[in-house]
Amino acid sequence: MAEPIASYTIQASGLWSTRHRISNATGTVGSLTVRRSGVGVVESGTFQPDKGEVLTFRRDPGILRGQFSVWTEGREWLGSSLRWSVMRREIALHTGNKPLRLVPLPGFSFGWSLQAPKTGEMARIHGNPLTRKARVDVFRKVDFELLVFAYFLGSQIWLESLWPGPELDPETHATPAGKASPS
Repeated sequence: MAEPIASYTIQASGLWSTRHRISNATGTVGSLTVRRSGVGVVESGTFQPDKGEVLTFRRDPGILRGQFSVWTEGREWLGSSLRWSVMRREIALHTGNKPLRLVPLPGFSFGWSLQAPKTGEMARIHGNPLTRKARVDVFRKVDFELLVFAYFLGSQIWLESLWPGPELDPETHATPAGKASPS
């Protein structure tokens, strides 16, 4: 596996509505606050960076899990997610320029892999629900806002990532959905 070009550590705190402090080697980058309804369903999230624009994650109307969108303070749409089925653990991310997907890591571990359709793995999110810590390793250029959005989605369903995900192609760390790897 390639060496990460950037790494972020995340520490969660709080029980019902949680706060996730995101930092890198130089210090704190910002914090993500996740709000739940009275019955425990995640309603929204807000990422407050130390510098830059605040991001808002909203649950979109619908009954599907993982159906969220991300907006800037100026009401600019940056992306959305959709989980087609409770039985499939893949979450589709749409950012306007290319579709991405969030899939469980291979092997028995808590975590998610952010995949591009042709070039493979862009980032990995390693989680540990017991210590409430996570690490995000970035392997290729990706917008930081998209990383926070992927973490926001993956952190809601850590337990679902425990069962092994698809085996990843060692060359690109992914095989595009719907295509068989060449033999």
